[in-house]
Amino acid sequence: MNEMIRRSHGGRNSRRELLWSAIVLVVFVVVAGTIWGFTFGPALWALASYQPQEGDVIFQSLPRSPLVNAIEGGTRSPLSHCGIVARENGRWVVYEAYAPVGPTPLGDFVARGRDRAFLVKRLKADEQPHVPKMLASVRSLRGRPYDIRYRLDDDRAAIYCSELIYLAYQDATDGEQLGQLIALGELKWNPYEKLIERIEKAPPPLDRQMITPRDLSRAEQLETVFSYGY
Repeated sequence: MNEMIRRSHGGRNSRRELLWSAIVLVVFVVVAGTIWGFTFGPALWALASYQPQEGDVIFQSLPRSPLVNAIEGGTRSPLSHCGIVARENGRWVVYEAYAPVGPTPLGDFVARGRDRAFLVKRLKADEQPHVPKMLASVRSLRGRPYDIRYRLDDDRAAIYCSELIYLAYQDATDGEQLGQLIALGELKWNPYEKLIERIEKAPPPLDRQMITPRDLSRAEQLETVFSYGY
């Protein structure tokens, strides 16, 4: 009789432990899901709301680093990176000069950005016929290394992000400009002088002309079609 009672109590204890384990697991899942939703939900909703179109120019703020701080601080803009949207093998990608020039899935591109914020500019209606040639130009530069020195006069040996799109537009329009070129000396370069000298292994080339993400975003041929976080 005593053995039966012990077994009965043991069974009830096991069931009670299983119940509490299940409750703890459910609470954990609910809390984790809530945190995940608050953290990633708005960005996912924004990405789902954006309706991509080939040729869209997409801008973002990269995670903080000395180079990103110099780009954003020098231009007094949160925009430190950009790419151009294309459709490949049934999926949306962003061609970018981030490492070697190449495509990145659109979702991965957005997820990389600081706070997952992104800004999309689109060529105006009368500029849309240039898109196929722009994308052909971008694809022809696939594999080119990233140009940390931000040169436009290196015969395309290396490419930086906004240069990729600037050159593609030039190729598609027989030399027209997309955005305004600016000299390094016109930017707020002084706080980043040591970084520039390390990159250049020389004094800052203040007369170097470049196209920054900020100045590309201000091109008169572009109009804003979507913005999240800006």
